[in-house]
Amino acid sequence: MTEKVKGRGTWLNWIERTGNRLPDPMSLFVLGAIGVLVLSQVAASMGWSVERSVIETEVVDGVEQRVETSVDVTARGLLSGDDAFWAIDNLVKNFTEFAPLGVVLVGMLGIGVAERTGAIGALLKIGMLITPQRLLTPAMIFLGILSSMALDAGYVVLPPIAAALYKSVGRSPLAGLAAVFVGVSAGFSANLLVTGLDPLLAGFTTEGARILDPDYAVAATCNWWFMIVSTVVLTLTGWAVSAWFVEPRYAAAAPEDGGPTAVTEEDLAARRLTPEEKRGLKAGGGALSGVLLVIFLLVDPFGMLPGQAPLRGADGPFPRWVSAIVPLLFVLFLLPGVAYGIAAGVIRRDKDVAAMMGKAMSDMGPYIVLAFFAAQFVAYFRESNLGEMMALAGGGFLAQAELSPWLLLALFILLVMVANLFIGSASAKYAFFAPVFVPMFMAGGGISPELTQAAYRVGDSCSNIITPLNPYVVIVLVFIQKYVPKAGIGTLVALMLPYALVFAVVWTFLLLGWMATGVELGPQGPLWYSG
Repeated sequence: MTEKVKGRGTWLNWIERTGNRLPDPMSLFVLGAIGVLVLSQVAASMGWSVERSVIETEVVDGVEQRVETSVDVTARGLLSGDDAFWAIDNLVKNFTEFAPLGVVLVGMLGIGVAERTGAIGALLKIGMLITPQRLLTPAMIFLGILSSMALDAGYVVLPPIAAALYKSVGRSPLAGLAAVFVGVSAGFSANLLVTGLDPLLAGFTTEGARILDPDYAVAATCNWWFMIVSTVVLTLTGWAVSAWFVEPRYAAAAPEDGGPTAVTEEDLAARRLTPEEKRGLKAGGGALSGVLLVIFLLVDPFGMLPGQAPLRGADGPFPRWVSAIVPLLFVLFLLPGVAYGIAAGVIRRDKDVAAMMGKAMSDMGPYIVLAFFAAQFVAYFRESNLGEMMALAGGGFLAQAELSPWLLLALFILLVMVANLFIGSASAKYAFFAPVFVPMFMAGGGISPELTQAAYRVGDSCSNIITPLNPYVVIVLVFIQKYVPKAGIGTLVALMLPYALVFAVVWTFLLLGWMATGVELGPQGPLWYSG
């Protein structure tokens, strides 16, 4: 950092320097995996166990009844006996079944072709022409939040595009990457529309509520209005954090430290569309229109076609096309990218496409190495039961406190944020928390299951951008290292920590303020439970 920058964000610079003194991220995951193995064996030797509530269905006299029982979750020692064999035997399986691995690699195959033909660069030029520079940041954050419609694809698609866009207009590429990453990750639960996360969480909430009320049902739309308002509030909040904290910190930094590069006449000329790019955009736009038409017919959202469309499904179009989003994005980037390349004269034979895909995978080499060790760490943590036990122990402690609904939910949000550092999956954490907190809040505080679910979503999202168990943090770090080769975990945490802290405060107060208004959280989304 230059002398001018050292005066700004001193505490963030300290975090970055301290964090970057840590070993390479690969080594951190290796040490983490070893630490989990040792800790699991110690916990198992001490007989550590935590009680967990379980809902079981029984049929009595032909009538289905739901019964709450409890089971002991015990630590598994992964350094002895069959459990040690599991740790060895599943080394390859842990890697190949690491969920983000396939998503990232398949997505980058299509994105790599679109990037190397120049299609994405040409689209960025158009974006620069139609978006005022002062609105780039809110546009990136807003787009990042909306990307949760495509599940986790936003982690792969948007950060490199945003970084390149900021760089091309003379702003720090890290500032652009941070803006879109905070939208994708910290704003993951918010959206203008109902996403695949809504019915998933509603199912867990329903199960928890039926411990006390067997007929209770939670609608997938129960948090919709709150999430619409959250989308707007988080976009403005992220814009403020970027303008007041993040961009000033990098504005005067050297390019090798993530600062902007000087915009030259050559850069200005490069922003203007060339005749080749215009031809490529016409061809790519035509290909994109064709692909979208085919996808529309495969989804058949209005049920106009005879028979069942492949991506529609028995329950309508939403569940099946969402689950197929990664293959769809692969095609959406690949075919228009190839069409652009052919029209622009960049692709002359099939070997050119294969070479572009190979180069894209070559660039992902550091991620693949990190993913291997990250997969072992996450798998050991899950299999040892340590993550579940830590979450349940913290949840049980909070459940016994006699607090007002406002303070109770604020502490619950904090607990979820901390638990997010140990259990990365939103659905996995909620599967642990819902049977504990939903009925407890219903009985003890008159808090509706829908309100508990909204509080969970706030806590789960805010700390996503700094938790090491968010598997996509690794890919974002790789994107950062493209511009700052010496960057490490400290760089990423220092970059995103201001967002995490401010989002946590603002979003929590938004929920607490919403409670004071008495307005429902969404269609069939009451605030209070009256029994």
